Amino acid sequence: MAILLFFVLVLLGMPLAFAILAAMAVFMGMGDFPYHLRIVATETFKGLNSYPLLAIPLFILAGELMNESGITTRIIAFANVLVGRLRAGLALVNIWASVIFAGLSGSAIADTSALGRVFIPEMERHGYRRDFAAALTAASSIIGPIIPPSIPVIIYALTVTGVSVPALFLAGVVPGVLLALFLSAYVLTWVKVDSPDHANETEALSGGQTAAQALRGGILPLMMPLFVVGSILLGVVTPTEAASFAVGYALFIGLVVYRNIRLSALPRIFSAAMRDSAVIMIIIAAVAAANWVLTYNRVPNMLTDWVLGAVDSQTSFLLAVMVLLLVVGLFLEGIAAMLVLAPILAPIAVSLGIDPVHFGIVVIFNLMIGLITPPLGLCLFVAEGIANVGIGRLTRQIFPLFLVEVAVLAVITFLPDTVTFLPRLFGY
Repeated sequence: MAILLFFVLVLLGMPLAFAILAAMAVFMGMGDFPYHLRIVATETFKGLNSYPLLAIPLFILAGELMNESGITTRIIAFANVLVGRLRAGLALVNIWASVIFAGLSGSAIADTSALGRVFIPEMERHGYRRDFAAALTAASSIIGPIIPPSIPVIIYALTVTGVSVPALFLAGVVPGVLLALFLSAYVLTWVKVDSPDHANETEALSGGQTAAQALRGGILPLMMPLFVVGSILLGVVTPTEAASFAVGYALFIGLVVYRNIRLSALPRIFSAAMRDSAVIMIIIAAVAAANWVLTYNRVPNMLTDWVLGAVDSQTSFLLAVMVLLLVVGLFLEGIAAMLVLAPILAPIAVSLGIDPVHFGIVVIFNLMIGLITPPLGLCLFVAEGIANVGIGRLTRQIFPLFLVEVAVLAVITFLPDTVTFLPRLFGY
């Protein structure tokens, strides 16, 4: 009854965390009510009683501060120096600006919102279709949660499987760069620009700066992910301590160096970070209780036994997981789906001899693609809100980009060395 109620509420549009809690309420009403009430309530709060989980709100706050500090224009100018002079340069700058931005926010939605406001009107002005500009911005924003530091990676490692955070950070670098390269190849091969001044289409992005000035302007934003990830890899700090360092760094950059953040804006910034953190935390708490219920009823064990009896190879299991998560991503938000499914799927993957770091990146990459697929792709809606072109037109433009991302997913799924090379190089 509890499971049936959960699926009904999700299909009716109730937020996942509240659907889980409602199902838990039904479960508590069955059998020994006081005992179940005490256990489920305990497991709910135990899911949040974790020092490493502090990294999540801290990284969210760091991203908010960096966005507010005016680094977006500096990132764009830096990317423009790197790829702006190539064919379809403005589209390429859009993609590679997302690569740089990924090291600051770790959020695809933040990437779409911040870069979309610049690139969508600018690309339209230089001959690109407005709906294509919006689609490319949304599609390239998926790089954000893949390249470290990444909020989904931290959640996966700390609340789902206990996989090493540094290992997952390193594992995300090559897939993120591969996605940027595949999107760039698509743009260079297929995109046509109706622009009379194509050769100068990226000049406006420089803001009147020389190449040297743009490169210097990109140094400080690039230092944050290098410091954060580097300090974790060297064992100097934990992910939580690195997140607090990122907040301090972002505050210093915004208040002292760039001076784009006013003290009066801090309450608004902190409130936005608290709100976004609360959404994630309540899902984590609800899923912690649900995971206890599933374990108590031996559901993971039964599923593991069934899968191991039905699946006879790593390849067939990975293919089944790939299809399953792509379908799930159509209807559930990525982090929520990951928290529900990864604790069930990860032990099966390990039983089949699949590297847990490789499997973690496959799951995260897979579910992040759901951010650009209708009917519930959040990045799709953010891009449409900026472009105002209609979901139908945007979906048609994003479909070939979706296929490109699925191709990258297939590469990292069935060629595990693309994911595990860097972690092994650093001894993980």
